[in-house]
Amino acid sequence: MRLVIALGGNALARRGEPISAEVQRSSTRRAVTALVPLISAANQVVITHGNGPQVGMLALQAAAGPKDGAYPLDILGAESEGLIGYLIEQELRNALPTSNLTAVILTQTLVDAADPAFTQPTKPVGPVYSRQDAERLAKERGWHVAPDGQHYRRVVASPAPKSILEAGVIALLVNHGVTVICAGGGGIPVVEVRDGVLLGIEAVIDKDAASALLARNLNADRLILLTDVDAAYLDWGKPEARAIKRARPSMLDLKTFPAGSMRPKIEAAMDFATRTGKPASIGALENVVTVLAGTSGTTIDTACLLLELYPAGVIAHPHLRLSATD
Repeated sequence: MRLVIALGGNALARRGEPISAEVQRSSTRRAVTALVPLISAANQVVITHGNGPQVGMLALQAAAGPKDGAYPLDILGAESEGLIGYLIEQELRNALPTSNLTAVILTQTLVDAADPAFTQPTKPVGPVYSRQDAERLAKERGWHVAPDGQHYRRVVASPAPKSILEAGVIALLVNHGVTVICAGGGGIPVVEVRDGVLLGIEAVIDKDAASALLARNLNADRLILLTDVDAAYLDWGKPEARAIKRARPSMLDLKTFPAGSMRPKIEAAMDFATRTGKPASIGALENVVTVLAGTSGTTIDTACLLLELYPAGVIAHPHLRLSATD
């Protein structure tokens, strides 16, 4: 089975934890441990990942240096792809030393320079702040900030991905049995300015949207979007909230899901399922095997006839916080 598995940024750096090298390696090892059963089962696996916490950290480091040392988000995105990709590849090699070929592909994603997202920044990056600190940083550094649960984060433009420029190379590797790590943070955002000339642009692409596009390009059998919550919920934040087990895309209303949190995952899953007729799933990293089996998480499938909910009070991981974003 050909699988595109998207790891949320907070699955690689848990909310509230320092974004240190030690913590990131530990979190990456945890993620790889969860994925090993699917890779060792002879599936063709492509791993994508978020980079919100990491690219925000790199932006802070750049801002703390001399003015001529500040890099734009496309270059910081490339740095974060290398950083996270290196950790995932090394942990995969350590976990599967004799049976796995692995490669990291630095991935560019083409976007439209006229995308309205550039006038409406919504994508959270970096650590969380108090309102006071967020407002101070916004004033000092010209940032846009927005609420993120009980805290605040910097937000940047998140244009829609138009094409994955390295999709052909990724397909070639997958066809030869290579586990590919790519499209980190949605890929490095680039625009075409004239005669095929590419330039990086200041943005962070939603990794779920890019993963859905890549999964279509690769003719994947399943798109799996992993995060630190157990499923998508109806009536989120209310006492009557219920976890969705299975639904057809037309049964779901995007406006009912939190923007910047579960909505991008639902939208990406709906897009993949609608365009391909194949299922897409959302669930907790630790549950990836049962998410694929359809016994945990949320599966969006055009073949679904009735909206299926989990029994009231039943969740896969009661200890997980249910307000995370990627």
